[in-house]
This record gives sequence, C-alpha cells and structure tokens, in this order.
Amino acid sequence: MNASVPIKHTQAESDLIDRFEAAKGVLTGSVAVTALREAAVSQIRDKGLPHRRVEEYKYTDLRAFMKSAAPLAAAADESAVKTVLGSQDAFEGLERFRIVVANGTFVPGLSDIEALAGEGVIVTSLTDELACAHGAQLLASPKSAANDGILALNTAFVQGGVVVTVKEGAEISRPVELVHVAASAGAQVSRSKISVAKGAKLRLLETFVGETGDGESNTVFDYDVADTASLVATRLIVGQSDAARLFTSIATVGAQAEFKSLGFIAGPRFIRNQQFINFAGENSNAGIYGVTMARDEDLADQTLIVDHAVAHCNSREFFKTVLDGRAKGVYQGRINVAQHAQKTDGEMMTQALLLSEDAEMANKPELEIFADDVICAHGATSGQIDEDLLFYLRARGIPEDEARTLLVLAFLAEAIEEYGEDDVTEGLEARVRDWLAGH
Repeated sequence: MNASVPIKHTQAESDLIDRFEAAKGVLTGSVAVTALREAAVSQIRDKGLPHRRVEEYKYTDLRAFMKSAAPLAAAADESAVKTVLGSQDAFEGLERFRIVVANGTFVPGLSDIEALAGEGVIVTSLTDELACAHGAQLLASPKSAANDGILALNTAFVQGGVVVTVKEGAEISRPVELVHVAASAGAQVSRSKISVAKGAKLRLLETFVGETGDGESNTVFDYDVADTASLVATRLIVGQSDAARLFTSIATVGAQAEFKSLGFIAGPRFIRNQQFINFAGENSNAGIYGVTMARDEDLADQTLIVDHAVAHCNSREFFKTVLDGRAKGVYQGRINVAQHAQKTDGEMMTQALLLSEDAEMANKPELEIFADDVICAHGATSGQIDEDLLFYLRARGIPEDEARTLLVLAFLAEAIEEYGEDDVTEGLEARVRDWLAGH
C-alpha cells in the first residue's frame, strides 16, 4: 500500500501549524483535550484547509481565501472591552441579560452572572471546564461533521467561551445575549455549550462586535435541548471584516422539544455559517431560518445538515439571500431521514434576489431519505427584482431607490416574520435598511 503523499502547505497552513506550536503551552485542557487538539492539528497538517475539492466546500474555498494566519488574540483588557460594548449595541433598547466573551475568553466581570443565577441559569467558563475530567466531551463533534475542517481549527485553537446551563423548568424572563467582543487584533477562537434542561425555555441572542483585523474568527455553539425544552437562537453577524468569519452550530434536540434559529448575515468579506441539527427524540420541531446580504466581492455561505434520526419530527428550513455587485451567495442544505424515522415532515426552501448582473448564487438543496412514510420537499429560486412591481410603486409616486428598498425589505422580511420573534424583528429589519442604505 502506497504511503499518502504529503500536501504542499500554503502560507496560511504553515502559519497555523506554527501558531499551534507557539500557543500550545497556554492553551488549557485536560490530557484528553490536549490529545484532541493534537489530532486536530494533524488533520490540518495532513489535509490542509477546506478547499473546493472537498464536496462540502465546493463553493467556499477557505484554502484559497486565507493567505496567512495571524497569531491568537491576546487576553482582552476589561476597560477596552467596555469601550467596544459602549459603542456598539446590536439590539439597542431591548432588555436582556448579557454574557460577554472577549478575544475568545469569558469575561465574568461584564456578565450578568448573579441575575442569571436568580433566573435559573448557571454560567461557567469553558476554559475551566476544559481542564476537568469531562473537558473532552465539550469538544465532541456530530457524526455529520466528524472531519469538518472548520471544526478541526476550532478544536485545535479554542481559547475559551462559556458553559450555560438552564435548570429544569426555568423560563427566563428576558432574552440572554451572548456577545463576542473583538477588543484587539488577532484570531478569535471560542466555543460555547448551551444546555437547556427538561421543560426549560431560553431565548438566546448571539452578537459579535469589534474588529478582528487580519485574524480569522472561529466560533462554535453547541446546543443541547432536552425533552420538552425550548431554545430560540438568533445570530446577528454584521459589519465589515476582511478576515474569514467562521461559525458552527451543533444542536441535539430531545423529545417533544423545540429548536428554532435564525442566522442573519450582512457585511463580512468571507463568511461560512454552518449548522448541524440532530433529532434525538420523537415529536419535536425545528425551524431553521437564514437572511443573507452580500455585495462587492463578498462571499456568504449558509450550510445546513438536518438529521432526522428518529420518527415523528418536523423541520422547516427557509433561507433568503440578496446579492449585489460581484458578490457570491452559497446555500447548501441537506435533510437526512433515517430508515426508522417514519412520519418525518421536512421542508426546505432557499430563495435569492440578485441586484446586479455579476452577482452569483449557488443553491444546493438535497434530500437523503431511507424511510418510506415521510413528507419531504425542497425548492430553490434565484431571480431579479420584479419590474412590474417596481413600475407599480413608481407609478404611485415612490422614487425608484425607495421602491427598490421596499421590495428588497419585503423579500427578506418574509423569513424574519416567519421566524416569529417579535422582540427582535424591529432590530433585524433596521439592519436590512442599514445595508440597503449603502446600496
């Protein structure tokens, strides 16, 4: 048997390997966690960064995009974090509890730990948890993402994050904002475990502020939704960034549970927001929504895998994309239905609106079904603004720019409104208007 031929590393891959050697002395973790980090770096060394010859990254070539890899960001100064938080508020006016992660690590002094404890929510540092005997369990990956390159990067370099545990039966009175702050230059790598116990309910806001400079950000959210529990997660990713922005969700949904999420993207030059959803209990529901806006040379990728591993579960996936300039949008969605997952109901739709001749949308919806008593469907559309509707609005005295804005807003608002979280709808639609104002 011939030995595999070593790959020729790019500058970014060499930088990443050197980064690990420089940082492994300060990257915390148990012996088992250290072994997982070493294995993840070996994957990068052997396979390199994900590229277009890897089917899951056919339209999103991270290897070609990353020309170099900056060192990990240093520990954040709390006063600098406060300055960034004071100047950027993703949901201004909305009452919520706040948990702060800065430069990849938990900042308890700026987080509402005591108030959350009174609501039945316990918040601890992932850095501390990784040093415990169970630390390696916090870095587990689902079978559908076992060899994912972005997850390998996160496992190798994760600096910290939080472990959020919602007690059984707790219903939090306000949304909880998990805000990630880039307070200085460098790569930001974090991972957070969110566990919602039986019968509990949590509304989570995931926001990102500050500038990472030339370092990539790689953020993982691992959700565990127990039987009869409910988790609603709104992810807001806005603002310009020339570095790669990489996000991963891993969700395990128990019986008679509800999981709902929305990924809202506007601004980064290169972004991949990937989600791996697994039904682990019967009679549960998942609603996965996405709103994407990209312009100029930006690339925005929304990738989704839903595993219907048990019977009697429903999933709804609905994604909207608006592209301008030479931007490229990517939607990859797959619903897997296991042989014993009878009575599955899965529906997937992706729609794109192209505002220029040079914009490009890659739609790749898939169904992989091994059960025979199911209802599953998928659809994909791409098109331009309806000139008849535009004429209708202009004939009623509405200026052309405003008429276009109204049509684009109406197109995207369909996904936001179906998502159905009224307390964040106004803030999300305001972000759409901000993006369109720069059109």
